[in-house]
Amino acid sequence: MPPPLPPRRSGSGFGAFLRTVGRGINTFRLVIINLVFFSVLFMLLLLIVGGIAGSRMQRTIQNNSVLVIKPTGALVEQYSADPLQRAMDSLSGNGPKQVQLRDLVGAIDAAARDKRITRILLLPGELQGGGFAALHEVGAALDRFRATGKPVLAWAANLDQGQYYLAAHADRLLIDPQGGVMITGLANYRLFYKGLLDRLGVDVHLFRVGQFKSAAEPYILDHASAQSKEADSYWMDGLWDSYIAEVAGLRKLDPATLRADIDDLPQNIASTRGDLAQLALNEHLVDGLATRAELVAMLRKAGVPADRKGHGLREVDLARYAASVPGNGNAFAPGVAIVVAEGEIAGGKQSPGSIGGESTAALIRTAREDRRTRALVLRVDSPGGEVYAAEQIRREVALTRTAGIPVVVSMGNVAASGGYWISMNANRIVADPNTITGSIGIFGMYYSVPNTLAKLGVQSDGVGTGPMAGAFDITRPLDPKVGAVIQAIIDKGYRDFVGRVASARGRSFDAIDAIAQGRVWTGKQALDRGLVDQLGGLRAAIADAASLAKLGKAYPVRYVESPMGGFEHFLVGLNQSASVRLLQSWGVHLPNWVAGLSARMPELQLLRNARPGVPNIYADCLCSPH
Repeated sequence: MPPPLPPRRSGSGFGAFLRTVGRGINTFRLVIINLVFFSVLFMLLLLIVGGIAGSRMQRTIQNNSVLVIKPTGALVEQYSADPLQRAMDSLSGNGPKQVQLRDLVGAIDAAARDKRITRILLLPGELQGGGFAALHEVGAALDRFRATGKPVLAWAANLDQGQYYLAAHADRLLIDPQGGVMITGLANYRLFYKGLLDRLGVDVHLFRVGQFKSAAEPYILDHASAQSKEADSYWMDGLWDSYIAEVAGLRKLDPATLRADIDDLPQNIASTRGDLAQLALNEHLVDGLATRAELVAMLRKAGVPADRKGHGLREVDLARYAASVPGNGNAFAPGVAIVVAEGEIAGGKQSPGSIGGESTAALIRTAREDRRTRALVLRVDSPGGEVYAAEQIRREVALTRTAGIPVVVSMGNVAASGGYWISMNANRIVADPNTITGSIGIFGMYYSVPNTLAKLGVQSDGVGTGPMAGAFDITRPLDPKVGAVIQAIIDKGYRDFVGRVASARGRSFDAIDAIAQGRVWTGKQALDRGLVDQLGGLRAAIADAASLAKLGKAYPVRYVESPMGGFEHFLVGLNQSASVRLLQSWGVHLPNWVAGLSARMPELQLLRNARPGVPNIYADCLCSPH
């Protein structure tokens, strides 16, 4: 009989300790998983309940309602934030950071036809950015709304010159007695980095063609060149003249008086002892002063009913109304496709809000290969960027025309340098009078850091198999012979740019060269010089494209964008749904920190996609006024 086994020891020793820790970790893991699961389940149940009630809210826009337009954030052609970020912002109770131009204009045009909407209340005080061309599109939509006999009332606490440009389209414009209007004019001041780069020992080598091609000057100078100031003054003066003329016309003011009042603000403000609101009233920039409560009382007196609880106004906000606007015609019928090209042009695939040589070219190709596409509108809002990426897009435009599909370019706020490059081969180019365009020229930059290394006590030395070996080693000084090679490449690129524009516009090389040289023009100035075919907005470009395709008067218009998955579609619908607003009204919000989980891409800068050790060639324009 074998001897009995010794008793198993438990509850002591290092192994038991590890088992205890393991059980504790497992228990903690299960608690966390359950918390997350039930939290998500709770939110889904709330969304289902809210969706049922919210869909009922969405369907019941009451008669005699006011459409409240309160654009918050930047006015953009397409969202740069992804659907997840936008949904998290909404669920966290944070306001939107961007307003899509097409949604805003579409809602205003739909409201003009909607018998339930009697007027628009415009609250532009939180609009943080938008070029004059985009604001002009919104202003034109407000004018179309007013032409139906429905009034537009604008109110804000304070208005800057961009917000005022929009508010001036109202039938009646009011500001808070403690607010004011601040119109100062346009400026284009840049930071110059030469001194900093010299201190760091970084050598910047600039190769360019075009005496007015100034985009890279901040890296080689400590001040703006005389040519840059000359060119900037010309197009900014043209833009400002248009601003003064349009605002004066809308407000029935004398343009010379309006300009003088703006320039003489330091003297004029003394007459009201620092009261900006009273000064705006005295100068007829506004029609009256009113608090928000007085505004509501005024609208109630004008016949606007109260809300369901007997307070405020019977209103519908922009997001809720835009989500209820039906689509444009039969989506399966032949029509006009729109591809948006907004932001800096960079190589490869880029996310919305940026232009990728591969991704934007693929969108144009998708539109061309779709049997429903009878005409293409390329909506361009770009200062340019990498030359090769721009050329990839231009080739797709040319192939689309070769396939028998007419292409019309609609220029937004900016379509300059590389933005013009991708536009030049269209059948027709339509620009807003306030578009910033031209800047036909290219430049290349190369960095080397031997002096930086020397400051750190580091030297580079060795041998190569020939005079060009190691030519683009950034740790070594740039050989002048290599510099001559780069300049020859830039010269060839400029000849290609000017030559292609000349061919597309039916002009001689010398005629285009005379108005190129990197010089910037407004849309109106570009029309005078034959760089665009027509002044107008996106609606004019769509109508032009439909006419070229002989589509008649009724046709669908659809945007061609990167396809979204089912989850992204859900998030977009969630972000636009009335259920989200209903849940918020019940006090249901995600924590504010959740909105920061999806990091946003910062605005692409000139050198963000620069590749070290090779010359980077750009067709870019730093030409946005402030």
